[in-house]
Amino acid sequence: MYNIKIDGAYSFLEGAYVIMKNKHLSLDDRLEIEKCLKENLSFKQIGKIIEKDCTTVSKEIKNHIIYKNSGAVGRPFFDCINRKNCNFKEKGVKCNQKNCTHYQKEVCVKLLKPPYVCNGCSKKQSCTLSKQIYDGIYANNEYKDNLKEARTGITYSEEEIQNLNNILIPLIKEQKQSIHHAFINNKNLIMCSEKEIYNLIDLGVLKIKNIDLIRKVKFRKIPKRKTYYKIDKNCLDGRRYEDFLNYIKNNPDVNIVEIDTVEGTKGGKVLLTLHFVNCSFMLAFIRERNDAQSVIDIFNYIENILGINIFKKLFIIILTDNGSEFSNPLEIEYSPNTGEQRTKIFYCEPGRSDQKGSCEVNHEMIRRVLPQGTSFDDFTQEDINKLMSNINSYKRKKLNNCSPIQLFNLLYGNDIANKLGIIEINPNDINLSPNLLRKN
Repeated sequence: MYNIKIDGAYSFLEGAYVIMKNKHLSLDDRLEIEKCLKENLSFKQIGKIIEKDCTTVSKEIKNHIIYKNSGAVGRPFFDCINRKNCNFKEKGVKCNQKNCTHYQKEVCVKLLKPPYVCNGCSKKQSCTLSKQIYDGIYANNEYKDNLKEARTGITYSEEEIQNLNNILIPLIKEQKQSIHHAFINNKNLIMCSEKEIYNLIDLGVLKIKNIDLIRKVKFRKIPKRKTYYKIDKNCLDGRRYEDFLNYIKNNPDVNIVEIDTVEGTKGGKVLLTLHFVNCSFMLAFIRERNDAQSVIDIFNYIENILGINIFKKLFIIILTDNGSEFSNPLEIEYSPNTGEQRTKIFYCEPGRSDQKGSCEVNHEMIRRVLPQGTSFDDFTQEDINKLMSNINSYKRKKLNNCSPIQLFNLLYGNDIANKLGIIEINPNDINLSPNLLRKN
């Protein structure tokens, strides 16, 4: 009996050691991924070979793509959409795409879907478009650099530091408030902890000095730093995914709205998307930065436009991920005008984007127009409404060849979408290419 217990304990510890050992991808794993991509294997097949989940493979490839403008054998890089049948080139004059007023960038549509890279493409040697490559050695070196950077120094962009300065300088330096007072009254705008503010001041990152503080509070050292800061630490209580499933079981006909964030360039503007699962209709709103207050402001804006009764009809329950921008659920759930509960929020399990997969699929259509890495800083809400009008007018086979806006208007009336800036586009005028929002 004792031997069995000891052996069982040893097996448990051995298993735990294997799990910890395999927590991160190794160089061999990355070289195997590169080899499998050349053989055009799927993410699931690659995952089985390296004994990792297919989502891990997908994230690995997306995070370490190399962008190359290398051209083809005997031909230089040239990505103008008119290159094959160019009617604008003067006779005897070599084309200069940078100065050509008719130049339009072409993006390979194959790169918008798995495997997102050109490693196994049969046309790679003859293609003159921009290429996306996964290289195992480069990915491993970049991973090590990122890991080293994450463990040293600060991880804030210049825009994020400037935002903190804009909020804190008037309150602390000019109005002589304490950091604690300024923090608790603006925590939806300050997306870090109170302790982190003191750390940034000690490092000299902010334009506030220790001498500007009314009383310098000393904190004990915390060896491990949190990767993100939640506004309400108890936000998951009663709102976990298992609570969501129980709610759906008791209310099977309720409409679900999935919300998420679509990022542009780091530190810049982002989108808040609201996806109505019952009709695949999606709204999107531009935000200056990815903080909790901007999310709350958008839901308050929708209530002010539509009224509390229509709001409650549209947003019965909301399903979202564990992003810190969604970590103040009470401000979203309750109306600031009437004080009544207007919706109910639930959260997916960490790392399980498939639990709101309908929303993620619709994001692929956004990425056709705004590819990964595109900056949103020059776009206005009118531009985003134009984008979503085209996407919502696109007919889907799963909707019996109807468009999301047609079903949404059928369910909720014709006025709501128009009030929120979404109009129906003629089918032949729908444009889901990067040209839709290109600035002239």
